Amino acid sequence: MVALTSLALGASEVQGQLLDLSGYYLNLASASGNSSVSEAGQSDFQRVRIMWAPALGPLALDVAYEHTLFWSGRDVAGTGSVQLVPEAGGNWADLDWTADKGDHFLWRHRIDRLGLTLPLGEAAELTVGRQVVSWASTFILTPADPFTPFDPADPFREYRAGIDAVRLRAYPGPFSEIDIVVRPISAIDGDRITALARGKTTWRSWDLGVWGGVVFDEPAGALSLVGAIGSWAVRSEVALRSEADEAILRGTLGVDRRFSVGGRDLFVIAEYQHDGFGAESSSDLLAVLSTGPSGPFQRGELQALSQDVFALQTSYQIHPLWGVDLLTISSLVDGSALLSGGVSWSVGPNSGLRGGFFIGLGDETVDPVAGFGSEFGARPSVGYVSLAHFF
Repeated sequence: MVALTSLALGASEVQGQLLDLSGYYLNLASASGNSSVSEAGQSDFQRVRIMWAPALGPLALDVAYEHTLFWSGRDVAGTGSVQLVPEAGGNWADLDWTADKGDHFLWRHRIDRLGLTLPLGEAAELTVGRQVVSWASTFILTPADPFTPFDPADPFREYRAGIDAVRLRAYPGPFSEIDIVVRPISAIDGDRITALARGKTTWRSWDLGVWGGVVFDEPAGALSLVGAIGSWAVRSEVALRSEADEAILRGTLGVDRRFSVGGRDLFVIAEYQHDGFGAESSSDLLAVLSTGPSGPFQRGELQALSQDVFALQTSYQIHPLWGVDLLTISSLVDGSALLSGGVSWSVGPNSGLRGGFFIGLGDETVDPVAGFGSEFGARPSVGYVSLAHFF
């Protein structure tokens, strides 16, 4: 009788897990002004994400399925990127589809997570399939993350894009981790492989990480160090890459601190990035964009086109339900900057409203031969309002 009761309760628990779905909905309405590269227009973007993570005996399944609907007052073909969601290029499995499209709309859907995790004893696990892998140690500019870095100006960072990979994680001690990732990559000009091993540990109150292997078939290695000096947190990462038999240095140094101002939290982040893949001058910006299908820009590795970039972000809680933030990303190569910010309001325990803007500052010149006068100057001014709900 006890065995039958336990079996019934176990079956009930599994059934409950199989039906335990969570989700996310985003509606983003925006309007943009005229610029050197686009006309003024309005658009609306909607995203629905359904997530499912049941335990199947010793196995753990992670699935996420999304629908996106993009509408534009202009021809969709002329609006540039209309994904508006993090996307990992080069995934081995094609799990993205177009449901319908027209002159002014695009309806797409995809499976963004499809991973299965198997525990290997008490201190290791193996995950196979589409999954999230992030090795970033800084907040905004993350050149030493070899997988799917966020757009640094993206205010909607709820979910990082999944990659198709095999991942082995082991935990030899309470403050140590070994992470091995093998990712086959399907590219237009041929298949590639990223195979890396990383070790992390705590050293004298600092978190130290080291990884090495191959990225897109080329040798690579990186070092990260995170700790504190006084009241300031210090985050740094540097990667050494090989590209066309040339050594490329990529790195970021950042500091952040939380202040109390008027009894509320003010959070400040400042980061400087040097990226050897980037342009040394404004005349090189077009060349960085035109590196071909196997170049770092087309591979989705670049967060900025300039070789040297500075980012400063401040956020302030003006009320338990209200917050304001401001971000500037400045090119130290051509003097241009992207200014963005917004106001967020928590309208319920699972819902939030946000209004924000983007303004590009700098030389707006765009010439089909000479290229761009600056990295951010030609960007159109954009205002938006968004509603996000978790369920």
